[in-house]
Amino acid sequence: MIKLAIDLGSWVTKIYKAGCGVVLAEPTCAAVEQLAGAKRYNIKSLGEKARALTGKAAQNTHIINPVSDGDIVHPDIAADLLRYFLAKIEISPRRARGTEVVFVLPCGAKPDLKRKYLRLADACSIGKVYFTQTPFAAVLGHNVSLGDSAPVFSVDVGYGLTDMAAFSLDGVIAGMSMNLGGGNIDVHIIDYMAENYNLTIGAVTAERIKNTVGSLLPDDDKAMMVDGNDATCGVPATVSVRTSNIYEVLTLYVDKIIEYVSLMISKLPSEVSSAVIHSGIYLSGGLCKMDGIAEYFSEKLGITVNTFDEPQLAAVIGAGAIISSEHLKLKAATQG
Repeated sequence: MIKLAIDLGSWVTKIYKAGCGVVLAEPTCAAVEQLAGAKRYNIKSLGEKARALTGKAAQNTHIINPVSDGDIVHPDIAADLLRYFLAKIEISPRRARGTEVVFVLPCGAKPDLKRKYLRLADACSIGKVYFTQTPFAAVLGHNVSLGDSAPVFSVDVGYGLTDMAAFSLDGVIAGMSMNLGGGNIDVHIIDYMAENYNLTIGAVTAERIKNTVGSLLPDDDKAMMVDGNDATCGVPATVSVRTSNIYEVLTLYVDKIIEYVSLMISKLPSEVSSAVIHSGIYLSGGLCKMDGIAEYFSEKLGITVNTFDEPQLAAVIGAGAIISSEHLKLKAATQG
C-alpha cells in the first residue's frame, strides 16, 4: 500500500512518501481564468508555473492560494491542485484508491476543517485518511523519541499560521494555533518598501527580501538589489535593501510569537513547565530558515531552542514517520 503524508500549507505544499522521503515541495497556488458571465473557471497553470505568474498575469487571470491560514477556502481549486501534485508523483486516481494519507492540520483543528479535508480526499480518490496536528508531526520530524509521560514543547512558524503545543504521546496538554507567520512579514515588507523607498513590489519579491537579507543575528547586515516600480510615476526602479532596514519588521512579528510562547509556558502545570525548561523547545517551520532565529528565541525565552536542518520540512517528515508506523499512527493520528 502507498503511504503518504501531506502538509497542505498556505504557501507551499509538501508530500512525503513512505520509503522515499519528501517527494514534492511546490507552491500551493493556481492561476485561473474566470469565464465571462459564468461561475466556472479555467485552470491555466498550477504550482510553480502559477506562482511564476504572480504579478505578471493577464487581466482576466487570477492567482489564487486555495489554502489560507490553515483553512481550505477554495475547495474545488484545492482538489485540482492536489490531483495535479499526486499526478506529478505518479499517483493516478486509480492508485490513490489504494493509498493511505495522513494530513497535517493546525493545532486544535475543528471538525468542520476535517470535513473539508475528507471532501478533498474524496475528490482526489484517496482511499484512507488520517489526521495529525502540526506540533506532533514537527517534533517527530526532529527525530525526537516521544514517550507517554515526558512532555515536549513544539513551535512551528509557517507562512499563515504559528502552531504551538506542549504534549506527550499521551496527548496535548496545552496548545494553540494563531494567524501569524511569515506571510505577515511579507505584507509588512511590501508596506515598508512603499513608505520608505517609494517602491511598489509584489508578494514574491517581498518573500525574496525576507529570505535573502532577513536575519536576527545582531551583527548581520546583508544587502540585495530590489526591483520594483516607482510608486509615484510607475516607472521601473531599483533600490538597495539591507538587513538593518527590515530588522524591526522581522522582530515585530517574531516578538509577538515569543510573547505567546512565553505566556503558554508560564501557564503550564509546574511539572510540565519544568520538563520543557529542561529539554528546551523544538522550533520548526519555514520562517525558521532565517539566520539567527533560534538564538533570538533562546535569548528572549531564556531556554534552549532545538532546531531542524530543514525546518520547513519538519512537519511533513514527522507525519511521514506517523503514517509509516502503526504505533505512532495509533498514538499521534486520528482516522478520518
